[in-house]
Amino acid sequence: MKESINPYNGEKLFEFKELNDSQLVEKIKVAHECHLNWKETSYAERSKMMVKAAEELKSNKRKYAEIITKEMGKPISQAIAEVEKCAWACEYYAENAEEQLKDEVIETDAETSYVKYQPLGVVLAVMPWNYPFWQVFRFAAPNLMAGNVGILKHASNVMKSAEMIQEVFENVGFPMGCFQNLVLSSDKIKSVLENDLVKAVTLTGSKPAGASVASIAGDNIKKSVLELGGSNALIVFDDANLKETIETCAKARFQNVGQSCIAGKRLLVHKSIAKEFTELYIERVKEFIVGDPMDEETYIGVMAREDLAEDLEKQVSGSVEMGAKVVLGGNRKGTYFEPTILTDVTLDMPIFKEETFGPAIGITTFDTDQEAVELSNSSVFGLGVSIFTSNNERVKDLVPKLNEGAVFVNELVKSDPRLPFGGVGISGYGRELSSHGIKEFLNRKTVYVK
Repeated sequence: MKESINPYNGEKLFEFKELNDSQLVEKIKVAHECHLNWKETSYAERSKMMVKAAEELKSNKRKYAEIITKEMGKPISQAIAEVEKCAWACEYYAENAEEQLKDEVIETDAETSYVKYQPLGVVLAVMPWNYPFWQVFRFAAPNLMAGNVGILKHASNVMKSAEMIQEVFENVGFPMGCFQNLVLSSDKIKSVLENDLVKAVTLTGSKPAGASVASIAGDNIKKSVLELGGSNALIVFDDANLKETIETCAKARFQNVGQSCIAGKRLLVHKSIAKEFTELYIERVKEFIVGDPMDEETYIGVMAREDLAEDLEKQVSGSVEMGAKVVLGGNRKGTYFEPTILTDVTLDMPIFKEETFGPAIGITTFDTDQEAVELSNSSVFGLGVSIFTSNNERVKDLVPKLNEGAVFVNELVKSDPRLPFGGVGISGYGRELSSHGIKEFLNRKTVYVK
């Protein structure tokens, strides 16, 4: 039995009965049979339904946002923004999928030669709790438009969100079986991937989860895409616009209570401005309103589970034992963790070398551009980095040197349906979103006619 527990007040919200083996096999069969018909529909038909899904999300965004907030503690204003972003993804692919997947003509010695993009079939999505709607829709919108069908194994603490996502698609006319939520434990993922009717898998989550799923997929010669952890650096140079940079760096770390793979997690600040930056940063973070996630004004609520808050507490205390100084916050009470800033952070401290998944950040200083690059690249993660500078020549020089899936200049790292999203190193492989993401689970069929 799966349960949803409100992390703010401990209230038990929902219970969900897990599928037994025969029910699971039947749902996969239904998905496969749906795909056989779905892949024959036109882009116009799919687009019409996807636009309706966007309208459904926008019309009922408060209802869906409240489920998100109750299940994992995201402040309600940010939950509403998440639902709106899902609608944007639906609209984007409804408008662009056909053009992105049109036959790609390639000149050869043939009379005609081209690449045809065709769907693989049933794709499994293993998704996390931190963006319970967005993580799913950024998979579902492109794949349904491409002619695939989806089955979802969501995180156990957001099963109501998963159920509501299936309802969104079914309520607007997508065929039964086009997108299904599976109430499963993680130990059942292996049997799902070993089912011959399941053709591929995408996972967003931790390195251990990604390694396990990729191994199973590899054993069965099935395509996988992994979006794993991140420890994004926020690199602040001495010529940055300080006021705008402070604002961006505060949001980059503390939105969604810091529970994001692409959050800014390591602040690298030029020594010449470190004192002023730190003072201003502390004052800005103090302005964030802390409270009940259901209150519209709340910016910092609670973490999704108490064990996650305990993990962060250990990372902070371990860093302090090694010489870091807490200049703001540092305390935990249940699932609530104070917005926390540490200074004098070195490369060997947990707050620097590990992924921190919560409202805490350490500040490390640097002297030169090369030192900033070396500090940023010292992480085993490679999801994204933000650099703050007014020097365009510096940007051109640094971008090729940073070992990341994305470089954002004077902005926090964020996902955008128009841009490919994904990492390198232990941050995963493959891409989501844009014209790149929609092609991940397609057969790129070469056609040569002489």
